[in-house]
Amino acid sequence: MSLPTNRSMPACPVMPVLVYEDVAEAVNWLCEKFGFTERLRAGEHLAQLCAGDGALVLTEQRVGQGFDTPDAADLRPPRPGEVSHSVMVRVEDVDGHHERARHRGARILQPPASHPFGERQYTAEDLAGHRWSFSQTVADVAPEDWGGALTQRAAP
Repeated sequence: MSLPTNRSMPACPVMPVLVYEDVAEAVNWLCEKFGFTERLRAGEHLAQLCAGDGALVLTEQRVGQGFDTPDAADLRPPRPGEVSHSVMVRVEDVDGHHERARHRGARILQPPASHPFGERQYTAEDLAGHRWSFSQTVADVAPEDWGGALTQRAAP
């Protein structure tokens, strides 16, 4: 997939958009604890962060999507004890990443563990309650060896 160039957008084709009460505080927290790099800031209400070739957007809590749409949805961070999504980030050294996050005060929900599908992962929660899984490839494992199956299904 070749995307047109736009200096206002990262080149990756998929970007999660996460809602925070305080975008500036979230940028500082995510960069310090998880090692993200800030790419773009639009006032105090929007920011883009990068991790390797991936990116994510942080936006403020509000009603509706904005830009003159009639959407009345409540955009907000998760409530305590509520998980509606998780973001997975691939890293080169999951144990080192875990130690950095833990030493800097991130709430670790699951420590690093190796899984039969060839990944070593840990899970943490950020200051707004978003769940983050960090994953490192430790082996090339055929999906059939752990109960998975490769599929190639195109959209109709």
